[in-house]
Amino acid sequence: MKPSGAKWRQENYVPTIEEYMQVALISSGYPMLITNSYVAMGEVATKEAFHWISNDPKILKASTTICRLMDDIVSHEFEQTRDHVASGVECYMKQYGVSREETVKLFQEDVANAWKDINEGFMKPTIFPMPILTVVLNFARVIDFIYKDGDSYTNSHTLKAHIELLLVDPVIL
Repeated sequence: MKPSGAKWRQENYVPTIEEYMQVALISSGYPMLITNSYVAMGEVATKEAFHWISNDPKILKASTTICRLMDDIVSHEFEQTRDHVASGVECYMKQYGVSREETVKLFQEDVANAWKDINEGFMKPTIFPMPILTVVLNFARVIDFIYKDGDSYTNSHTLKAHIELLLVDPVIL
């Protein structure tokens, strides 16, 4: 197996989609952000909850997959204009010899399946309180919102109107 990350970019190596995802799910930062979110939850976040989340449960992998694939779908063309490692889209296209459109459609199906895994995580009985699971869900919701209609992470100014509606002009019940 070839080295990952910066070495891939330096060597112009396009990894297989499996190699890419192994690195990309971790480098998305989502597992770390979700785990760190538990720190502020006080007694709800028990030692067992930290142990559970650190063992990459299915619901965490699903949330992270949503993050990575939605990001790759909307940002891969822009990222290739810079000196950047191949995105999942390029990896899949090269490995399987398919078009961008076919790859995006498959990634969208993978995102839909990841949402099913999140739903399953909420439906199965768990020893953890709902707020522990809700953190994982909310991170997936944020990414879905940011990447649903384009790359609002890179182009954060596109979120201004939504933030104003939420904070300046909220709906009062």
